[in-house]
Amino acid sequence: MYNANKPNPEELPSSEKLLRSTFIAAGAAAAILVTVVLPAEYGIDPTRIGGLLGLTEMGEIKQELAEEAAADEQAAVGGFLFGAAMAQEADVWKDEISFTLAPGQGIEWKLAMDEGAVAEYRWFTDGARINFDLHGDGSGKSVTYERGRGKTADEGEITAAFDGQHGWFWRNRDKTETTVIVQLRGDYTGLKQTY
Repeated sequence: MYNANKPNPEELPSSEKLLRSTFIAAGAAAAILVTVVLPAEYGIDPTRIGGLLGLTEMGEIKQELAEEAAADEQAAVGGFLFGAAMAQEADVWKDEISFTLAPGQGIEWKLAMDEGAVAEYRWFTDGARINFDLHGDGSGKSVTYERGRGKTADEGEITAAFDGQHGWFWRNRDKTETTVIVQLRGDYTGLKQTY
């Protein structure tokens, strides 16, 4: 206890040096927060450096996954499980298709629709996350209605922008095989797998 060497007071940093070091550390922490942490964790990129480093996309995906987890938790509390969703309103849908995607596999299904026609849809997986692109083409035209990354479900309506084929391309981006159920009804004249 008494053998400890006391430092020489002249070797200790002055209050000025300590204060300057504190400001430098705070500045560095703020720079890291704005250029790395905000883009990577929250998808917020005020300096655009996160986008150049690919961090903003990672943050956006994290936010989507957090929203989906919250929605899944809320759905589970409300009693909407995968099996119940399959059975719910099954008799009022015009068509229902089911397919299985291996990791990395993609598939495309389209509806034949006239301009202005409306089709209602609902699709969901058995828990795995997939990317999708809801689009249309025909008569020399093409349109993208909606895109999603890391989704387990989606529902809504398609209003055909022109005569042609309108539908989805799904790709399994999870590491496990997934089954996708698609339910459809509305103003379409055909349904087919195109890819």
